[in-house]
Amino acid sequence: MEIAGALERIEAIVGPRGMLRDDAAEPLLQDERGLYAGAAAAVVQPVSTAECAAIVEICNEARLGIVPQGGNTGYCGGATPFDGERQILLSLARMNRVRAIDPVGYTMTVEAGVILADAQAAAEAEGLLFPLSMGSEGSCQIGGNLSTNAGGLNVLRYGTARELVLGLEVVLPSGEVLSELKGLRKDNTGYAVESLFLGAEGTLGVITAAVLKLLPLPRSRQTVWLAVPSVGAALDVLGIARRQSGDQVVAAEYVSRASLDLVLAHVTDVRDPLDNPYEHYLLLELAGSLSDSALREILEGLMEIGLTNSMISDGVLAETNAQRDALWRLRETIPEAERREGRSVKHDISVPIAAIPGFLADATGRLSSVAEHRLSVFGHIGDGNLHYNLMPPIGCDAFGDGRAGALTQTLYDRVNAIGGSFSAEHGIGVFRRDELRHYKSDTAFDLMRLIKNTLDPNGIMNPGKLFADEDMRP
Repeated sequence: MEIAGALERIEAIVGPRGMLRDDAAEPLLQDERGLYAGAAAAVVQPVSTAECAAIVEICNEARLGIVPQGGNTGYCGGATPFDGERQILLSLARMNRVRAIDPVGYTMTVEAGVILADAQAAAEAEGLLFPLSMGSEGSCQIGGNLSTNAGGLNVLRYGTARELVLGLEVVLPSGEVLSELKGLRKDNTGYAVESLFLGAEGTLGVITAAVLKLLPLPRSRQTVWLAVPSVGAALDVLGIARRQSGDQVVAAEYVSRASLDLVLAHVTDVRDPLDNPYEHYLLLELAGSLSDSALREILEGLMEIGLTNSMISDGVLAETNAQRDALWRLRETIPEAERREGRSVKHDISVPIAAIPGFLADATGRLSSVAEHRLSVFGHIGDGNLHYNLMPPIGCDAFGDGRAGALTQTLYDRVNAIGGSFSAEHGIGVFRRDELRHYKSDTAFDLMRLIKNTLDPNGIMNPGKLFADEDMRP
């Protein structure tokens, strides 16, 4: 089948509103970080699983590549098409219905194009909680969250996106539909095939709907910003908080002084919550069924213990929602502040939690021997995920002479040596393909490739993502 004929058939399925062109298509072809300018033979927006399945079937027949896209908020180019002749961009934005909420079974069935914040709001309207939360929740979509196994702010308590799924509906590369939307919490009937598509970045099929786990909406929430003498002390304080609260800690965020200084320099309407500067900070949030006063008493007790035992240097409890939001703004605007500061080399790493203090001390020394740099380190210390970002020295626009690559390899080699991961939550896309091939074990990589070739023998699903062309050759 010729490409032109395939596109005509696709347009007949979705209609004029379902084919975006020119200015309407342009924003979807540019990735979030501005690293990649894409191209596609067409930008297609189906409104139903049936339309999506028909489109995929046509593409499979025509050997036309499909790049699925949710909210286009990824950092690794995984939702960007690069072939203006033989790839289409399949946007799920119009598939945005909340199909059902089950307040008895604590589940919600949503389509892939539902914006994360809208899913949260739909659950909250029923007095329930969908706990996945991240800075991009006002624009990212459920399908993209699941395809990248998104993490975010609440992984410590609730897990990643993968752990919040009870069923999937997926259009396979053949155009067949895998429908596993029963929402059962127990289904011991062989391989859990739907789990293959979580974190696969659209390389095995198109997620069109999901059954998501819900929880009781917390009655109370308390937040504290703590200055601590070291990263090890931050972990000690977190451990006490989890035990003292009966594990009601929903978020534990580390912020270095360097990261906070960037925010104070580049973001408006923020201020240092403490009178004196410190090198290390821990943002803790508790939420649960206890009363506000009971949770607050736990945090006050934590501060007393920490101050007495020199694990906490200073701290402030949020008295109002506005103060809570102000504390979170300090953490959530760090990426924005880094962008305003200038170019940086970003790393989304995960290391064993107990190894964090030693790793940070060791990495600082190793990287200093490679090139002069400035550090901005922050992230989800409770689950071992750190954003370890490097900026060139003051007065320099960028690292030169290949030093950025040398810094990254030095860091990743050390992460790998202690059993960590070079990609904690941002995925692979096209940006981290080489690292996947280098650091993934041969056995694991070959198994991934086998699964890809088995489900997608014509290689139409998100071509060039996760695997380079040469990786797919026998």
